[in-house]
Amino acid sequence: MTNPTQINWQRGACCVALSAWLAGCAAHQPPPPPEPALFDWQGDSLEGPVALTINTTTQRATITVGGQYGGWTTVATGKDGHDTPAGNYKITEKIVDKYSSHYGRLLDASGEVFQADADARKDIPPPGGRFDHAPMPYWMRLTNWGIGMHAGYIPEPGSRASKGCIRLPKAFAPIIFDRVVVGTPVRIVN
Repeated sequence: MTNPTQINWQRGACCVALSAWLAGCAAHQPPPPPEPALFDWQGDSLEGPVALTINTTTQRATITVGGQYGGWTTVATGKDGHDTPAGNYKITEKIVDKYSSHYGRLLDASGEVFQADADARKDIPPPGGRFDHAPMPYWMRLTNWGIGMHAGYIPEPGSRASKGCIRLPKAFAPIIFDRVVVGTPVRIVN
């Protein structure tokens, strides 16, 4: 007959051995796959005028500097009903800290989000609330009707996500903002 103290000790030893084995297995798991690259910039040493070509099908932009390849970036252009218009444009305005005049969110009187996807032209804040205009940092205007490039959230690289603007990865937007000038050509193709 086995005594209860011996059984508890054996259970404890088994639990310690099992825990050590599981920890060892966890230590040998392969690392998670790396996040996909959102851009590749090779233009720091290049000189000359910058030009961008944005492809709304692939959701990528190619950048040249002085006619040489400068890099690429993932973009998020306009989703259905808010399509980014194809054509040849030039940057007409640059603003580091811009906010949308149309889009944002509604906040209630306590500052909590009441409506996440609001349009200032038709949505009204609740009593005591306010309209919180969407930030569009590193704004580079392309049209008179509000289409431009800016830093923004890209929820699924390769998919359209905006209200017509061209969203750029947050880490890349300041890089290209510093290189372009008013008059930089931007071609949008689909």
